[in-house]
Amino acid sequence: MRELESGWMKLVCLSVLCLCFCLPKEADARRAPKIPRCPATCSCTKDSAFCVDTKAIPKSFPPGIISLTMVNAAFTTIPEGAFSHLHLLQFLFIENNDIQALSKYTFRGLKSLTHLSLSNNNLQQLPRDLFKHLDILTDLDLRGNSFRCNCKIKWLVDWMEKTNTSVPAVYCASPFEFQGRRIHDLAPRDFNCISADFVVYETFPFHSVSVESYEFNEDQFVAFAQPDSGFCTLYVWDHVEMVFRKHHNITSRSAVYCKPVVINNTLYMVVAQLFGGSHIYKWMEDPQRFVKIQDIDTSRVRKPNFVETFQLDGEWYFIVADSSKAGSTSIYRWNSNGFYSHQSLHPWHRDTHVEFLNVGGKPHLILSSASQPPVVYQWNHSQKQFVFHSLITELADVQMVKHFWVRKVLYLCLTRFIGDSKILRWEGQRFMEIQTLPSRGSMAVYPFTVGLYQYLILGSDFSFSRVYLWDDLTQRFQPFKELNMRAPRAFNLVSVDKKDILLAASFKGNTLAYQHLVVDLSAK
Repeated sequence: MRELESGWMKLVCLSVLCLCFCLPKEADARRAPKIPRCPATCSCTKDSAFCVDTKAIPKSFPPGIISLTMVNAAFTTIPEGAFSHLHLLQFLFIENNDIQALSKYTFRGLKSLTHLSLSNNNLQQLPRDLFKHLDILTDLDLRGNSFRCNCKIKWLVDWMEKTNTSVPAVYCASPFEFQGRRIHDLAPRDFNCISADFVVYETFPFHSVSVESYEFNEDQFVAFAQPDSGFCTLYVWDHVEMVFRKHHNITSRSAVYCKPVVINNTLYMVVAQLFGGSHIYKWMEDPQRFVKIQDIDTSRVRKPNFVETFQLDGEWYFIVADSSKAGSTSIYRWNSNGFYSHQSLHPWHRDTHVEFLNVGGKPHLILSSASQPPVVYQWNHSQKQFVFHSLITELADVQMVKHFWVRKVLYLCLTRFIGDSKILRWEGQRFMEIQTLPSRGSMAVYPFTVGLYQYLILGSDFSFSRVYLWDDLTQRFQPFKELNMRAPRAFNLVSVDKKDILLAASFKGNTLAYQHLVVDLSAK
């Protein structure tokens, strides 16, 4: 009996012991993680991988890989963070492929990378700051690519000048002026990467036919003539909100021009109307309002189209271009109490515009007319009158003449509604035509300067208005940008709070404000 009990006990102990050994421990109950295998298109050793004909960058490699080579890859772009799972990588050779594009962050996370080769691919550009976070990179090979040496690669030129990384000679494939040159031999100043643009900054919900800017009491204002609404509307620049906000209205049932002039710290507004006569208003501070102080003789000015102000011999004048068959363009002079009739010019010629300028140190007026070519009048100091001088050209249908200066050389632009506009240059004795600009449907032209840029905008009633940029090399205007505005009648540039804003008065659409932006093409 004792022998049976003893045997039974041994059997129980043996079973328990066997069970103890057979049951997995709690720590071993979870499966051990699989060690990643070498990708099918790669050959791997303990610390390196060599991949051929890979369709995409493998998501996993055996641990400890510090060197990766990719040859004859079946992809052409490498996305952001493509190698971030290989944080131990020290050597990366992406060679003899058809790689055409990289992300700016392709090499993100490769803090240990010392050697990088992108040789013999099809790269034309590299994203700005591509190597920014490769802090210990000692060798970089970019040979065998077709680099386009333009503004997109300016950053690389600058980086090569400053880096301690060893970079074998790399050559430009294009453009023509840099073809075959070593990128190492280029300098950042070789690239003209500063460009500009015009973008809509503010929209005014009304039609207008004139726009003028002025400064008064340390504020910046603009005045719009709105014949449809029956107002001369004034806007003031808000230095906080950085927009123009409505300031005041002058009731005017048919205003075609609202011309501000500040004389002895007093603001006056010449309001030219098609019907009901034209008037002069004075701004009163207490209470703040415009008060009519003077009527303009309707027997002289019957159908005003434009108003210009100027100073001669210390005295203020304004001139109204009259476009009627029975009126005449008339000059008025300030005499401390108001503006009084000074001289009548060019009767019966339906003038559309007046331009005041100095030619050869002498004041001149150029009158544009619907009935004959532009006429030049010259100031006679002894008579204190403008006298007929000459015709500029035989061209008829000149809606407007504007002048501008480029490097101390005087130019004129003549815009026409039917036919091409003309650019003329002053040759010492007369103006010579140097350029023709297509301008069908143009009734307004405006030359203006922003920084180093000389622009010219030609409005159009039939298509986009065109902005041209002066080219110093050819001494001509080159097409720059098209702006979508409906029947523009006037333009004005305002520079305030480090912003350059081009205002466009539109006869058939909303009046618009465009901001001039300077763009660094190398920063994109």
